Amino acid sequence: MEDSAKGRDRANAGLWQAPPWQESWQYAIDAWQRTILFCDVLRRRGNQYAEHNSSPVPHVLRFDVKLVLSGRMLPRPVNYGLVRIVPPADVIVDPGKRPFVVVDPRAGHGPGIGGFKADSEIGAALQAGHPCYFIGFLPDPVPGQTIEDIMRAQAAFLEKVIELHPEADGKPCVIGNCQAGWAVMMLAATRPELFGPVIIAGSPLSYWAGVRGTNPMRYTGGLLGGSWLTALTGDIGGGKFDGAWLVTNFEGLNPANTLWGKQYNVWSKVDTEAERYLEFERWWGGHVNLNAEEMQFIVDKLFVGNRLATAEIVTSDGMRIDLRNIKSPILCFCSKGDNITPPQQALGWILDLYRSVDDIRAHGQTIIYAMHETIGHLGIFVSGKVAIKEHAEFASNIDLIDTLPPGLYEAVLIPHTIENIAPDLELGEWIARFEPRTFDDLREMGGNDPEDERRFATVRRVSEINLGLYRTFAQPFVQVIASEHAASWLARLHPARLPFEFFSDSNPLMASIATLADQVREERQPVGPDNMFAALQDFMSKQIETTLDLWGAWRDQAQEQVFLAVYGSPMLQAAVGLHATDELPRHYPGEQPETLAFIRARIAELKARIGEGGLREASIRALVYVGRGYGLDERQLAVLRRIRARHREGLSLQEFKRILREQSLMLLVDEPAALAALPSMLPSSHEQRTAALAAVREVIESTGEMNEDVQARMSCVEALFSDGTGKPAIVRETPVRASVRARRTS
Repeated sequence: MEDSAKGRDRANAGLWQAPPWQESWQYAIDAWQRTILFCDVLRRRGNQYAEHNSSPVPHVLRFDVKLVLSGRMLPRPVNYGLVRIVPPADVIVDPGKRPFVVVDPRAGHGPGIGGFKADSEIGAALQAGHPCYFIGFLPDPVPGQTIEDIMRAQAAFLEKVIELHPEADGKPCVIGNCQAGWAVMMLAATRPELFGPVIIAGSPLSYWAGVRGTNPMRYTGGLLGGSWLTALTGDIGGGKFDGAWLVTNFEGLNPANTLWGKQYNVWSKVDTEAERYLEFERWWGGHVNLNAEEMQFIVDKLFVGNRLATAEIVTSDGMRIDLRNIKSPILCFCSKGDNITPPQQALGWILDLYRSVDDIRAHGQTIIYAMHETIGHLGIFVSGKVAIKEHAEFASNIDLIDTLPPGLYEAVLIPHTIENIAPDLELGEWIARFEPRTFDDLREMGGNDPEDERRFATVRRVSEINLGLYRTFAQPFVQVIASEHAASWLARLHPARLPFEFFSDSNPLMASIATLADQVREERQPVGPDNMFAALQDFMSKQIETTLDLWGAWRDQAQEQVFLAVYGSPMLQAAVGLHATDELPRHYPGEQPETLAFIRARIAELKARIGEGGLREASIRALVYVGRGYGLDERQLAVLRRIRARHREGLSLQEFKRILREQSLMLLVDEPAALAALPSMLPSSHEQRTAALAAVREVIESTGEMNEDVQARMSCVEALFSDGTGKPAIVRETPVRASVRARRTS
């Protein structure tokens, strides 16, 4: 009896374990039920796939939209369109704020991923009060449309947005996701007057860049012999390139997740993961097509040719696409966890185009980068956590981004605490701060050495040779035997599409799954996590994933070694016209004589105007001087807005931006002369000088205590603002500093 009582006590305490045979039976029932439910999830996925692709305009936007302009109605028709996002009932947008335009990638999947969730890029812009637009596309291209046609169409879309918002305080902020990023940058380089700040998320711009051992995708073009295979695929597809091939390339980067992890996660947690899985698969299975000519341009000019970051692309009307022509701030958002667009490919174009940060400033450009530590490629513009934090801060601080002095910055988000903010500055949970950076900061991320550059230059020339051989000897025959009917069947049987159709109601073998799944839900008997066979199941799954990860790592390493050996061969390099004594295997625009001449002319112009201006120019020059090297953040923008509200005759945002950039450049080219000219630019009134100095101090002190360097610069400005009457123009404590001090001591 005593033993029986102890057994009951252990059972009541949750310590009792069922016999192994009973645990095995319970696990067998649970596994069988999960298998039926998993098959039903796949069936629902297949039906969802068919329903989605039968829609006239398939997309995954969560928000209601209204068509504004169809690309099919343009002189050069394209399959793109501009829609306005209808704000949810609980969101109010301000027509005075600049509009946001989100452009989604056409990289194998359909549109809508930028507004896939309520917490998204579009959601963040709406929550910040900005009108929002979306540029999407149809599954099939208009016959004959080219990348240039798409650029012209998107320019027409932006012109329409600007026309609809004449009262907006600034041109549209344009967000380009992944492949759309380079397309937006190309357009901004040719039509800079249409753009406010440009945000590119997970966008490759420097295609050869990367680090050995971690970025295998950049070797693909060389391992396939260049772009001839792209031409062959387009010819077999009847003039269209099937986007499912791009999806297959992405999936191949992570065999553990593709072949096992993604499906196992749903099967093992089918009671909770089904809806999330179906939601994502609706987009993942929405494959779209490109014209063969479009895809050939992308591979030849970008992925293999790497001509965008070196200003080598020239449009059909003779315009060179040079990213240095972009006049709006550029914010590059990337992640160390992204194996599709690693940071080197997202930021390497800066090192390709410019010689130094001073070169960036001389062109009047502002470049910002934001680095996430872990998020994957899709998470950059899909993850709700990223949208709530990074994209929300970008949206709410877009005016600050638009007024940063020329230069290179890193966006850093610091938590909002009671110590680092005045109580009367209304800010969110994070404070966006923009810290000055140098080219050494970019180089520390790693990159190619000269030998690697020569290897990729060899790939480009080999690709040109192979493409020429294919077009001369094989393409005529392939195009003769290719047919639209055969292309349709090849697309339908593609490995990325076939599972969707096989596991659907169109397959008679799946007819009984729905009924069985309903019965299982009524009689569901899940096992607990303490079941020994469930634990064994998870252990085996981890072993399978580890094995696939090891195989993937071995494959990537082998491919890298093959690439390095083949394209590092001196014989092959010599055969394509490259030699080891060549100093530069590719073009660097920042070193060209015309670029150096432009910089010299710009410096001479700025020096000649260094004494021009009045109180406004002098105050902004002083503000830039004191804050140089100290970083800028949204607390300073909040104070600037407050000062501007106190002076209703204040500058418009665009005028303030123009003066800020000019004064920054004048300090850059000749700081002593720019400071010496300040007293002559100021009015004689002691009151006006004191008021201007107070405004400068109020902005600087909004971040809290000043360091020694900033204090020394502030003292220099106080002396320059003195009117020579013995009355120094000094303001010892501003309202912002007083509020911060009071809050810290309370």
